[in-house]
Amino acid sequence: MRAWRTVVAVAALSAVLAGCGDDSSGGGDSAAAAPAGPWSFTDGSGQVVKADKTPTRIIAHAGEAAALMSFGIKPVGIFADESVKTDPNLKNLDLTGIEILGEEWGKIDVEKAAALRPDLIVGDWWPAEKAHSGMEEGVDEKSKKLAELAPVVGVSQGKSIVALADGYEDLAASLGAKVDSPEIAANKKRFEDSVAAFKQAVAGKADLTVAAMSPADDKVYVANPEYAPELLDLQSWGLKVINPASPDPGFPYWENLSWENADKYQPDLILWDGRSFTATANAEWGKKQPTWFKIKAAKAGAVVAWPAFWLHTYGDFATELDKLTEAVKAADPNVGA
Repeated sequence: MRAWRTVVAVAALSAVLAGCGDDSSGGGDSAAAAPAGPWSFTDGSGQVVKADKTPTRIIAHAGEAAALMSFGIKPVGIFADESVKTDPNLKNLDLTGIEILGEEWGKIDVEKAAALRPDLIVGDWWPAEKAHSGMEEGVDEKSKKLAELAPVVGVSQGKSIVALADGYEDLAASLGAKVDSPEIAANKKRFEDSVAAFKQAVAGKADLTVAAMSPADDKVYVANPEYAPELLDLQSWGLKVINPASPDPGFPYWENLSWENADKYQPDLILWDGRSFTATANAEWGKKQPTWFKIKAAKAGAVVAWPAFWLHTYGDFATELDKLTEAVKAADPNVGA
């Protein structure tokens, strides 16, 4: 089970800066003409990436593309981990004119990417894996050749989605976006209001404990907040998200529990990995794996989708946070007792 996520430069070519479509994270027509250059940006790995000219032909991973598009910067190509019709980052965006280079994790059409003549590749930096999105261990070796087409840069999946969103705002600004537009300010205000409502709900349930979990055929995975910035944000706002005792040393995003030990933790509310969550999933897993219902919250149906590893914008975070706020309000802090 994995989290959802130098190089040879190519000369900068014509600008492809345009307004985004009907994006809930909403940047509107916030792009400006890209500055001529020189250009530099400090990557999530700590390395400074430089170019003689400001990049304008950008290929980006799905969430990172959504972040750039929220500031009005339209990539020439996107690679995703699933269908662009279902990817939560992309499903509300107008992708007209953007080449889709992959819709499965680890598989990128590098030949098609090369034909786009990119001058920048944008993908998150994953600290535990020390790799950018699309270049991690397990990705097809052919797909990793994407990194040979242009410099690779991205913001770190670090300690906060707020910091991640701010980082992509900085990247967008360096590429010529007008990041002070009224639409962007409105999204930030909506996010601030959502945070305030979430904090209020959590304060009213001081004893409530939650665990972020992902049931799968072989194991039950319990998320380690240390490597899940959205969970760290929730903790910083007062929610008692359980830190698993024994994360996998080789892939510390999760503690891996056998189904016999599925009930090692007894939270009052389960934050269910949103990549596999459906309205009927809890009941289905209870039938498939009876030990799932040994977790009292699962037995009680106290589950809510957790936006696992995909958030990149203030607008999307506000939307998801509002859902979590309602779940906290409805939760019983005695379920796991």
